[in-house]
Amino acid sequence: MPEKITVVAERINGTRKRIGAALESRDAELIKKEARSQTEAGATYIDVNAGVAGTDEVAGLLWLVETVQGEVDTPLCLDSANPKALAAALPKVRGSVIVNSINGDPERIAGILPLVAEHDASVVALTMEEGRMPETVADRMKIAETLAGDCEKAGVPTSRVYFDPCVLAASTSPGQPTAVLETVREIRKTWPDTHVISGLSNISFGLPVRALLNRTYVPMMVASGADAFILDPTNASMRAMLLALGVLTGSDDFGMEYITAAREGTIG
Repeated sequence: MPEKITVVAERINGTRKRIGAALESRDAELIKKEARSQTEAGATYIDVNAGVAGTDEVAGLLWLVETVQGEVDTPLCLDSANPKALAAALPKVRGSVIVNSINGDPERIAGILPLVAEHDASVVALTMEEGRMPETVADRMKIAETLAGDCEKAGVPTSRVYFDPCVLAASTSPGQPTAVLETVREIRKTWPDTHVISGLSNISFGLPVRALLNRTYVPMMVASGADAFILDPTNASMRAMLLALGVLTGSDDFGMEYITAAREGTIG
């Protein structure tokens, strides 16, 4: 069981209509509100993504970093595959930072990993190759082993790597949820000091009551060894589940965070 679950808050993402519009109009108040609400909901990192088609991602990511850091002290996750944007933004980030992400594409590795090493950042490593999603545990582990080797060569130890086993939709790939859980266990056995992260939204794609499936899958992944998730911490049911997990896994000493939330009426 992980000592503490890392929550990467996903809401400041340019692919969301409201955030994309705020980026284009430089609506700092909306971005600040999102940063505050996610921080207050317990985010460990705030993901910032400036990927809006037809706009300057370098300038957009710099603006997001400046705007969010001007409002909260929560560390950032820079969500970009653009080396130019990362090279511009990383020197501006205060404290610890995660870069999201690399995958098995050699060009992406060559463009991003040196920046991760230079700035002592952590990195999300997707167990997928360019244009191909893995389906088996063996496929995922083969890619993970290659990525671990690339990270070590670049000077990024596995203790700063967040492997993402790439969840596929349960609606179209019924065996995938269990394959991912087995992959998580294999990753933890192979690299005990590493991290395992997951974006949950794919698991429930195409099914009704998606939030129920998402929050049910989290404890299953934690029991298998996952210690980080990309999610919306402001979702009340998800936050309640995470607080309960903190008590039951021992990461919330004496249940104080859980008790405080219950007293404040934010759970229950």
